[in-house]
Amino acid sequence: MNDLAESLDLLIGREVVLDTASPYVILGRLANWNEQFLVLEQADVHDLRDTSTTRENYIVDSLRHGIRINRRRVFVSRRDIVCFSALDDVIC
Repeated sequence: MNDLAESLDLLIGREVVLDTASPYVILGRLANWNEQFLVLEQADVHDLRDTSTTRENYIVDSLRHGIRINRRRVFVSRRDIVCFSALDDVIC
């Protein structure tokens, strides 16, 4: 198993934040993954064009006050993800 696969496996069941190349930020509990998708449950798919806040402020607010769930399950293409981390690794 490679380092990425091991890292993803360690995040299963934890709340994560996915930064994408698009103006979307996606938060939720990592349920599963494969070569093409990450599967998040109890997720927030947030279009930053719909708000005046920055990406970082939105993420920190979600850490402090909880994820604003608007999807039961979402499949996120791995090719669209710039970076990912556990939500509790975010520094306020």
